[in-house]
Amino acid sequence: MEETVVQAGAGRRARGGGGAARRAERTAPKIEFARFIERNIPNMEILNEEALQIIEYNAETVLEEIGVNFVDNPAALERWRAVGADVQGERVRLPRGLARSLCKTAPSSFVQHARNPERNVTIGGKNLVLAPVYGPPFVRDRQGGRRYATIADFRNFVKLGQMSKWVHHSGGTVCEPTDVAVNKRHLDMLHAHMTLSDKPYMGSVTERSRCVDSVEMSKILFGSDFVDQNTVMTSLVNINSPLTFDPIMMDALEVYAAANQACIISPFIVGGAMAPVTVAGTLTQVLAEVLVGVAYSQMIRPGAPVIFGAFVTSIDMNSGAPTFGTPEAAQITLGAGQLARRLGLPYRSAGSFCGSKLPDAQAAYETANSLNIGLLSGVNFMLHACGWLEGGLVSSYEKYVMDADQLGILHRLAAGVDMSENGQGMDALREVGPGGHYLGCGHTQANFKTAFWKTDLLDYKPFETWEEEGARDTMALAEKRVEKMLGEYQSPDIDPGTAEALAEYVARKKAAEPDAFM
Repeated sequence: MEETVVQAGAGRRARGGGGAARRAERTAPKIEFARFIERNIPNMEILNEEALQIIEYNAETVLEEIGVNFVDNPAALERWRAVGADVQGERVRLPRGLARSLCKTAPSSFVQHARNPERNVTIGGKNLVLAPVYGPPFVRDRQGGRRYATIADFRNFVKLGQMSKWVHHSGGTVCEPTDVAVNKRHLDMLHAHMTLSDKPYMGSVTERSRCVDSVEMSKILFGSDFVDQNTVMTSLVNINSPLTFDPIMMDALEVYAAANQACIISPFIVGGAMAPVTVAGTLTQVLAEVLVGVAYSQMIRPGAPVIFGAFVTSIDMNSGAPTFGTPEAAQITLGAGQLARRLGLPYRSAGSFCGSKLPDAQAAYETANSLNIGLLSGVNFMLHACGWLEGGLVSSYEKYVMDADQLGILHRLAAGVDMSENGQGMDALREVGPGGHYLGCGHTQANFKTAFWKTDLLDYKPFETWEEEGARDTMALAEKRVEKMLGEYQSPDIDPGTAEALAEYVARKKAAEPDAFM
């Protein structure tokens, strides 16, 4: 695990000297950034070879006999005819093996570039990239409660992402800013990611022209030639399960694939409502849908980067509400990881999923289950890794920092067990011997600062100290943590000319059409 410590304002203080400068150096906020996770632990595999072959065979049967719908998309239907699919109306049936053959040109891993090259991430292989919550129309904080999200909230969450040590990616729609017109909010959201953070980000997918804006703004930020030859965005393309590919998502896939920008091809599954109630049945549908989506991306541009996505949860059969952190969802997440690796594709799944209305014990249990299964299943890109609340309807300030703190545990677990000479600890065993203690031995003194993962949030103080400090629960601690992080936030440097060009593009595009809130 590698990390970088950035001393805020260090460049300005470097010209100073003496005691005052040293005191300022000690007291100034430190911003730490952890590199994306590189696993040194095995993946957990829940399906044997026979089970995998059955699911793969059944998925091909679904494509051959049942087919998928490409709705309101004549151009897509013509593309499928051209490669040998059976197209009847809007239904596309694929001969056995066709989709898998087309998928072969998709890369097994790719680099997503950030405007700060130190924040680049490699998606695929044994790597795990952590990105924040995506899509909620509401936000919640301890003082204001639950309310519609605004662009001010959006910018705050981008700032929290920039300041969060264990979060590698700025994400996309970290909340939906409902105070900005629907047809223009993507411009403000992209502008926030590009200027308030120097981590990688996601593009807009809600309409073709917004995808084009995402590419054009990225060209301003990185340069046209660089964007043509490199991946600077990873964007979410959901499949309208079961087995339906709608024109809005396919527009996004077409624009980004043609521009060499990555897409997560992700079925949106609520088991029992949008897929069979069984694990094997759901995995069959997930694989069939992903095969078609990835194949279609490669028809647009062979070699375009894609990610095998699986957003899967179950349903409460009494209320119809989605449930999270369940054993069935874990089994599907684990199984889909195996299917993704057999296809040779990067894998997206898991997150800080919970159905709770507050960052409470239910939220913690469900989130911990989902995060840990994500690590063990071999996920390469984990969207919703922090901030998710109320089934994805809410971005929570407090839960964002609670989750972001716990992501440090994933880093430590993924590092595996240190079996170096120092890790074996024989010096300590020899020095202490029977009946002694290890607190003062040389090995402990040499390793105590890094021996154990340390939370930046949770309280391990004695009861008396905790009580004297106000007997604060975790939500209260998280509230203070949010306040501290936003108070210490410093905008990363950006070239003034680039910043001006981005602002001008946003202003010009927003002035070109009236506001629309539908």
